[in-house]
Amino acid sequence: MNLEGLLFLTGSCAYPTLEMMWRGRTHYSMAIAGGTCLCLIDKICCEKLSHKSMTAKCAAGAGIITGVELVTGLVVNELLHYNVWDYSGVPFNILGQVCLPYSLLWAFLSIPAMAVCQLCRRANL
Repeated sequence: MNLEGLLFLTGSCAYPTLEMMWRGRTHYSMAIAGGTCLCLIDKICCEKLSHKSMTAKCAAGAGIITGVELVTGLVVNELLHYNVWDYSGVPFNILGQVCLPYSLLWAFLSIPAMAVCQLCRRANL
């Protein structure tokens, strides 16, 4: 399996698992979002920003995850009307799909995500 496939598979398993632990439920769209997030974190945070500070990488990771969640939410919740989540009651939300408190959490979760990317790189040699 190539690196991108390994990253996508890993992210597509990890993201729904984290959501199950946090919320007690998940949706298959979170597997797609998780795989996409880990691939983008690897390309941007681990490659393009490799010489930047951890703060910059975490900010980029938060932006990546928030952006993927926004797009996923607009498709899954708004377009397809699955109503998987609704952050409209959370402060500083955008269209009820993403919110600032979770974006801050994503910044911190970017650290282990980058470590997982490095592990996948080593495993894929």
